[in-house]
Amino acid sequence: MLDFLSGYYQWIKAIHIMAVISWMAGMFYLPRLFVYHAERAAVGSELDQTFQIMEEKLLKVIINPAMIVTWVAGLTMLALGAFDWGSVWAWAKIIAVLMMSGFHGWLSKRRKEFAAGTNTRSGKVYRIANEVPTVLMIIIVIAVIVRPF
Repeated sequence: MLDFLSGYYQWIKAIHIMAVISWMAGMFYLPRLFVYHAERAAVGSELDQTFQIMEEKLLKVIINPAMIVTWVAGLTMLALGAFDWGSVWAWAKIIAVLMMSGFHGWLSKRRKEFAAGTNTRSGKVYRIANEVPTVLMIIIVIAVIVRPF
């Protein structure tokens, strides 16, 4: 099966990049929605319900599928030999991607708290959290493109 897929490596890479862009767009936007949700919407209000719909759709329609496609395409490229396992850059990327996936899980839990009306975090917490995907994205892109280590 890998022989068949190796002829499509560039397509797999293109799909991976498109999925990453979609995943990151959602990862940048969801914490920002949480900032406004925490600061401006009383539990049970119409605005609270609107934010809940927006957050759920963003997560379930964009972020989750994009993460899955990112992982499937990335693991496929790994199986095709895309990484030099002896280099630090490959490990830096993998660690940062695992951290991004963990942050994704953290955001998913926060969405469930908003849906249950049990969010206890302030807008400030979500403003700080909003920087996490940016830092991880910088590490990933530099590791893959520049390969400084």
